[in-house]
Amino acid sequence: MYTNMLVALALSLAMTLVLEPGFFLLTGKRNKKDLLLVVLVNTHTNPIVVLLYWLAFLHTNWNMIIVTVALETYAVLAEAFVYKRFAQSIKRPLLFSVAANACSYLVGLLVQSF
Repeated sequence: MYTNMLVALALSLAMTLVLEPGFFLLTGKRNKKDLLLVVLVNTHTNPIVVLLYWLAFLHTNWNMIIVTVALETYAVLAEAFVYKRFAQSIKRPLLFSVAANACSYLVGLLVQSF
């Protein structure tokens, strides 16, 4: 059971660290410091979100859709806050964070369906 959680944490982080910096580059941004910021921010938010999701799934009877929405909202807002404060090339940090997280989440759903 906990091995599955560790695998999920590792795979989710690996995918996020490919997809969200990839999204950054696909949007035409090339600022190396901002690219590093995207990597660092996701290194912090992704494990927290995935771990809390798994703990809620394993140890509560909560509605997992509500848990997912709450955790993704946290990730979007936390990332947008950091981007607003420190990014140089991300001019609309909330929109960027929503779009990057939506792409990452949807690709994750697609991968899980296989």
